[in-house]
Amino acid sequence: MKLSERINLKKKEIATDSYPMSIGELINLYRDEELDIHPQFQRLFRWNDYQKTKLIESIMLNIPLPSIFVSQNDEGVWDVVDGVQRLSTIFQFVGILKDEDGKPVPPFRLQETKYIPEFKDKQWNSEDTDGFSRDLQLDFKRTKLSINIVKKESDPSTKYELFQRLNTGGSQLSPQEVRNCLMIMTDSLFYDNINAMANDDAFRNTTPISDRKSDEQFRLELVTRYLVGKYSQLESLTKNYKDINNLLDEEILKIVELEEFDKEMEYKKFKDLFIFIDDVLGENAFKRYKKENEKFGGACLTSSFQAITIGIEENFEYLKSIEKEEIVQKVKKMYSEEKFEAMLGKGVKSIDRFVKLSDFGKKYFSK
Repeated sequence: MKLSERINLKKKEIATDSYPMSIGELINLYRDEELDIHPQFQRLFRWNDYQKTKLIESIMLNIPLPSIFVSQNDEGVWDVVDGVQRLSTIFQFVGILKDEDGKPVPPFRLQETKYIPEFKDKQWNSEDTDGFSRDLQLDFKRTKLSINIVKKESDPSTKYELFQRLNTGGSQLSPQEVRNCLMIMTDSLFYDNINAMANDDAFRNTTPISDRKSDEQFRLELVTRYLVGKYSQLESLTKNYKDINNLLDEEILKIVELEEFDKEMEYKKFKDLFIFIDDVLGENAFKRYKKENEKFGGACLTSSFQAITIGIEENFEYLKSIEKEEIVQKVKKMYSEEKFEAMLGKGVKSIDRFVKLSDFGKKYFSK
C-alpha cells in the first residue's frame, strides 16, 4: 500500500471535533454524569494544594491552558482521556467533586501565590467578604477551555493510543502509571483486582522496594509482568513488539479482554503462590545470591522475579511436594547458571530478556 493511501485509510478510522466550552458547561456535564473523569485516577494524579491553586490562578488571569481531550462512548458520555487532574481540581474547588465511592471530596483552600497573595485561605463558598464574590464566580465559570473530542465513530483503540501518546515521553507519569490508567479505562474491576494483588501481604514481603519505586507503581509492574508471562504466547512476543513497555501495555489489555480470566480465581492463585514463596524464601526471594559470602543481598531484581515466579507458578504442584531447602538451594544455584547470567547481559534486548527468563524459569524449576 502506498504511503498516501495508508494515511488516508487511518484518517478515516479517527473522527474528531474540537470547540471551546465554558467551565460552567463542564460543571453541568459532570453533575449530569455526562462527563466521566475516572475517580480512580485521583489515586494516580495527585496535585498538592499549591499546584491546584496555580491552576485556579491561571484561569482567573486568563492564562491559556492545554486542551482537554475526551472520547465519546456509545451512550454519548465523554470519557476524559487527558485533563483529569485539571478537571478534578476545578470540580473540587467549586465543591462538586466525588470520590470512587460517590462521596463528596472536601473543597480545598487556595494558597498565597506570587501574583495573587490575597488568595491565601480563600474558598469558592466563603463567608469572607473578601472571598470569591458572585462576580468572580461568574468570571470563573464563563472562562472557556479548549475541548478536543474523539467521536464514537472512531476505532475503539483510538482513545488508548491517544492516552499513551499524551502521557508518555515528557510525562511525569511512569510507564506503569500510564498502564494503570489504560486498565482503568478498559475495565476498572480488573485494575482493582491486580491492585489488590500488588498490596497482598506475602507479595509485599517478598518484594521490598524503595519509596521511589513504590511511587512509580513498581509492584503493579511486577504483577503485570507476572500475568503477561503466565498468559501470553511467549514465542510470538519478540516478533510483535520492539519495546518492553509497549509489550506490557498491549498484552495486559489483551488479558483484560480474556473471557477465561476469572478475577477471583486468579487472585486466589496469586495469593497462594506468594504465601508459598514468602514461606520458602521470604524477603530474599528476588535478591541476588552471592556465592562468595554465601548471602542474598541487594535490591529486588526484576530478572529474578520473572524467572522465579513464572517458574514456580508453572511447576507449583511439584514444588509443593518437595522439601523447602531443595527449592532454596535451587534458587541459589540459579545465579551460577550460565544461561541465566547470559540473559542479564547489556547486549540483551529487554523483550528478549523477558521472554527468555520466563521460558528459563518454567524449565529450570521443573522436575
